[in-house]
Amino acid sequence: MMIPQTLKIATIGAGYVGLVTGVCFSDFGYEVSCLDKNKAKIGALKRGEIPIFEAGLEELVSKNVESGRLRFTTELSEAVPSADVVFIGVGTPESADGSADLQYVHAASRDIAKQLEGFTVIAIKSTVPVGTGDAVEAIIRETNPNADFAVVSNPEFLREGAAIADFMDPDRVIIGTEDERARDIMARLYRPFSALGPPVVFTDRRTSELLKYAANAYLATKISFINEIADLCEAVGANVTDVAFGMGLDERIGSKYLSPGPGYGGSCFPKDTKALLDIAKKAGANARIVEQVINVNDARKLGMADKVVKLCGGSVEGLTVAVLGLAFKPDTDDVRETPTFPIIRVLQEKGATVRAYDPEAMEESVPHLDDVTFCTDAYDCAKRADVIVLATEWKHFENLDFNHLAQIMNAKRFVDLRNVYDPKTVRRHGFDYASIGRA
Repeated sequence: MMIPQTLKIATIGAGYVGLVTGVCFSDFGYEVSCLDKNKAKIGALKRGEIPIFEAGLEELVSKNVESGRLRFTTELSEAVPSADVVFIGVGTPESADGSADLQYVHAASRDIAKQLEGFTVIAIKSTVPVGTGDAVEAIIRETNPNADFAVVSNPEFLREGAAIADFMDPDRVIIGTEDERARDIMARLYRPFSALGPPVVFTDRRTSELLKYAANAYLATKISFINEIADLCEAVGANVTDVAFGMGLDERIGSKYLSPGPGYGGSCFPKDTKALLDIAKKAGANARIVEQVINVNDARKLGMADKVVKLCGGSVEGLTVAVLGLAFKPDTDDVRETPTFPIIRVLQEKGATVRAYDPEAMEESVPHLDDVTFCTDAYDCAKRADVIVLATEWKHFENLDFNHLAQIMNAKRFVDLRNVYDPKTVRRHGFDYASIGRA
């Protein structure tokens, strides 16, 4: 088969996955059309307004729109017929039973089918359960029996806050297909990436679909494990920072995802661990470790409020709590499944008044929190507060002026849920201080 010299790409969904995928491929020289049914979102993107906070994304959009390689549209007829590869990058939110909701994937498949012309690779970037590729293939064949296509699994491994770097210089590229024509086109598509060194791994479609869930569940397991070790460190008088460092020196373990904290959140780990558990149950397989990881993490978020209450002498009734950080991690405005929200709600139930500040996630937080005063910066947040809770490790919070904080706060208490500060440094300024896993 002749492989096109200049591949044309369409991405369905201009959210986090679809937008980053399309923009980065355009920066590698491909012609890309990013499509979304949301007219307001596409209109904003055409004006250069980016709907998500992701470092470097705005500059890449501007650069590639100006070059003519990147365009945005609401019409499939303008993007799909001429495309060699169509990426499905729509959301797969969590259903009430914990399974992945595939309605948007299925709807996109029907819409794509109606526009196909010539051989086209349909590559699923969305995180989907095992067997979704089969379902998408069946939907397209039912909708357009004459279509010439192949469905490929090509999961994304993008960390929010580092998505551009992760896409441009990935650890690996996973492609699941048994179709030789699709394999040739995907190899061609990722040739600029493989030239940089990361492996492009071809496997079957179902293996590729499961691999993404397995990877996220393992990372979530590391986080929950070190959080339980942190609790043990507090109980026996050990230091979790040194424990994690010593563990990380073992190449079999590695140092990443061994930072204790209030639990994992975001758009991936919570829903993907639950979806993997659902996949296992439906297949009649055991996933007891994953099930416990989910339980440990849920309890972790609620338990962090107890650390605040303890530092305040056993009660926060009538006290003002200043919460620094609302996003689930720094360098993103994503508040999905953030540990901060459950902590705030528990403190409010115990009688506390809450003030909060986040450099990027304020607007996204407003619909989710009641009776919270949103502040203009960290010091505004700390005014007349009885305790500060550092919940997200933004760089903005790494060099706070404790002398100034001591002057503007009602009481000098500091709960560091991310172990940003040296306990001795904070206590030297007269603060009562609590952290994670450090006696």
